[in-house]
Amino acid sequence: MIILKRMKNFKYYILSLCILLMATTLSAQDETEQDKGYDPSNWFIGGSVSLGVGNGSFNAGIHPHYGYTLAKWLDAAAVANIEYQSQRDFSNNKYRTTVYGLGIFTRIYPVQFIFLQAQPEYNFIAQKIIPYNSGSGTVKQNLSAPSLLLGGGYTTSRSGKNSFSYLSILIDIIKDENSPYVDGYGNLLPIIRAGVNIGLNRQKRK
Repeated sequence: MIILKRMKNFKYYILSLCILLMATTLSAQDETEQDKGYDPSNWFIGGSVSLGVGNGSFNAGIHPHYGYTLAKWLDAAAVANIEYQSQRDFSNNKYRTTVYGLGIFTRIYPVQFIFLQAQPEYNFIAQKIIPYNSGSGTVKQNLSAPSLLLGGGYTTSRSGKNSFSYLSILIDIIKDENSPYVDGYGNLLPIIRAGVNIGLNRQKRK
């Protein structure tokens, strides 16, 4: 049963990558919004801070990203995760967790100030378990988990410069048992991230 569950999660991960590639291919056909070919002024950097609060759970982190504007309505980027979490399960055991991960995201802008986001990622987790009965001793373990974050957000003043601040809300639809976005009760944690996006090489844009 565990192997079947892992395979199912892996299929979700691969599907999300396929969606990203399809979006990239479609964007190449958009000749009315953007000139053909490589444009160095389309690169951007940025990052966000995250906050998740649930029943007996708390997580916070930083998430730098580096990406490219494929069209006026489409961005893609690589993103890194660094997070710290504190959780408590139904048996009142405590969990202290440090998360490191990598992923990619696609953002689609139906209008300039709203975006939809899909973000497959894979996280490596160092966890310390503190049993409710302290006499049992502390347990340390290393875990990993795939995630597929879906959601959307609001931006301020997105324009040709592609520099703006934003606020987003995401959830992990894979819901792997080791996911850093699932609390000690198996419930999804809403992932709230606030950040900035900064366009690069904008002086080269005509």
